[in-house]
This record gives sequence, C-alpha cells and structure tokens, in this order.
Amino acid sequence: MEYELWRGLALGMPGAYEDFPFGEGAAVFKVAGKDRSRAKMFGLLSHRFGLVSLNLKCHPVLAEQLRAANPQITPGYHMNKKHWNTVVPGLAEELMSDLIEDSYDLVVASLPRIEQAALDWNGLVERG
Repeated sequence: MEYELWRGLALGMPGAYEDFPFGEGAAVFKVAGKDRSRAKMFGLLSHRFGLVSLNLKCHPVLAEQLRAANPQITPGYHMNKKHWNTVVPGLAEELMSDLIEDSYDLVVASLPRIEQAALDWNGLVERG
C-alpha cells in the first residue's frame, strides 16, 4: 500500500518522472524542467525482500531531528548519510507528503535557473 501511495506522491511533483537505472526493484524519482539530461534524483523507492523503503534528500539539521523523533526514519541506506534519510512504513500520509516535497524542493533548488523556470518553481511546491 505504501509503495503506491509514495510513488503517487513523488510522481505528483511538477516535472517528476520515474526511472529504473538500478533495475526493476528500485524506482528512482527524478526532476527536470525541459532538459532531462540535467535531471536530478529526489527519491529512491525500493521493494527488497518484501520490505518497502524510500530514500529522500533532507536538510542535515532536520534529518537529525526527524531521525530522533521517528524510528521509521534512519540515515540513508547506500546514500550520503548526512543529506539522505531512509523511510519505512509507519508515518502519517501528511508527514510523508511533506518529506517528499522537502526532498523535491532541495533538489530543484540545485537545478539551473532555466530548469527551475520551466518547472514554474519559485522556492516551494504550492500545496492545494
């Protein structure tokens, strides 16, 4: 259930798309404006050994706070542990949506301005 929910939240971000560079068991969520060659990853959703997990980029200070407050959030598996978290099922849908949006925003902020403009990004994803 979480797999499809998290996948839908990630793909709902403007300019987001799914790629499988590591095989069918790991969906990589990338964002790009007009130029997919400049795309950057903002999430990695995996389903291994019957377990679902989602790696998301996070500001280092917030990452520490989230890990301390939620046992479902740990340092990023196979990622830079300072900037990435791994999340497993058990968090509220609203918190997961916020975490995905934060990861997306951090990554889009690092894209060239022309790519940001193509996404109509002005600092934060607007929530409806």
